[in-house]
Amino acid sequence: MAALTAAHRSLPMSSYVRVTNKSSGKSVVVRINDRGPYLGNRIIDLSVAAASALDLQHSGTARVEIQGLSADEAQEARGAVLASGK
Repeated sequence: MAALTAAHRSLPMSSYVRVTNKSSGKSVVVRINDRGPYLGNRIIDLSVAAASALDLQHSGTARVEIQGLSADEAQEARGAVLASGK
């Protein structure tokens, strides 16, 4: 729950994606570590930490864009976040 992770029905386990909140433009890189979601037409379930980073912890659902990343791209994006202190 505290890590930047997500559940997706078909993406490979341990793959990385950038999830962008379409209304705010905020984005976060998460690692797929579980299967799901199993409710309605949801396409991804975010951890509490990832939802918080996108300001979604209270709304529960939102329209998001998902972009697949290579391991190198994910490492670079996560390193940029750590360097910025966010």
